[in-house]
Amino acid sequence: MPTSFPESISEDFQYDESAEACHIGDIVAFGTTFLPIAYSLVFAFGLVGNLLVVFSLIHSQKSKSITDIYLLNLALSDLLFVATLPFWIHYQVREQGFHNATCKLTTAFFFIGFFGGIFFITIISIDRYLAIVLAANSMNNRTVQHGVTISLGVWAAAILVAAPQFMFTKLTENQCFGDYPEVLRDIWPVLRNMEANILGFLLPLLIMSYCYFRIMLTLLSCKNNKKAKAIKLIFLVVIMFFLFWTPYHVMIFLETLSLYNFFPKCDTKRDLKLALNVTETIAFIHCCLNPLIYAFAGEKFRRYLYHLYRKFLAVLCCRSVHVGFSSSESQRSRRESVLSSNLTHYTSDGDASMNL
Repeated sequence: MPTSFPESISEDFQYDESAEACHIGDIVAFGTTFLPIAYSLVFAFGLVGNLLVVFSLIHSQKSKSITDIYLLNLALSDLLFVATLPFWIHYQVREQGFHNATCKLTTAFFFIGFFGGIFFITIISIDRYLAIVLAANSMNNRTVQHGVTISLGVWAAAILVAAPQFMFTKLTENQCFGDYPEVLRDIWPVLRNMEANILGFLLPLLIMSYCYFRIMLTLLSCKNNKKAKAIKLIFLVVIMFFLFWTPYHVMIFLETLSLYNFFPKCDTKRDLKLALNVTETIAFIHCCLNPLIYAFAGEKFRRYLYHLYRKFLAVLCCRSVHVGFSSSESQRSRRESVLSSNLTHYTSDGDASMNL
């Protein structure tokens, strides 16, 4: 399951070097009850939010920009990620029923979506840095064709980075977990956790922090009425990523230390397992927030949601409802585009929301 494989899901005891049993059956029982509920909520909200992003980008009548390409791929990554959650819910509840192929594919898609989503969040921050801080120099490089090429490269990188997480996964005695060769049994779990910590959190956080810090300096030096709103959105992007992912990666690091028996006490082991279950769920919620943070702050996505809302009213009231914008809304939209043009003057993005 997830970044910590479910080797111990059905184990009620863990053993230390002195062969003393540590009873964790109640923690396992809590996870069996708590995780399916949490995964179900993440699946529902993540599926709806990211599908709305995909549909809004596909049905948008505006010409596509490089930012749209990245947002589309971010939504697809999150959809791939949340699509595996029903399988893990089934696994948690039944603890059986997985075929070996299902075990391998579910784990592979989970980790590809996991790393793909984080990589595309990082790419979006780099793209915003190029669009705002290096606007004049990056004008010719920020095309849709470049976006497609870079996106394919990101997917390839996600598959490559995810491979160590799932390459040894197999079904053994109705358990879907990593069955490592004898020579790798001690070192591979440590390498997996280190990879998740470094490539899945620390490096993206450093890149995002640098890019958005430089963007903020640029925004502070320019005269624009929407500057304050853009800066607030920058803080929101970085703080949300930090708050939702930091506790989980701290627990992964502590789990790595526990492999070297840094926490011999039974109570500590129990607390570590419980905290890992809770922080894992908190981290997964971030994929539900990505549409709100990166997409729905944009004009075209608000317009699409308004369009769906008007169509829903039409169906509900059994009558025709005009789904276009009123003249005042159109004027407001044009004013926002003019205001935002100062920030994206040298970019190919026409969407006022894409300042980040």
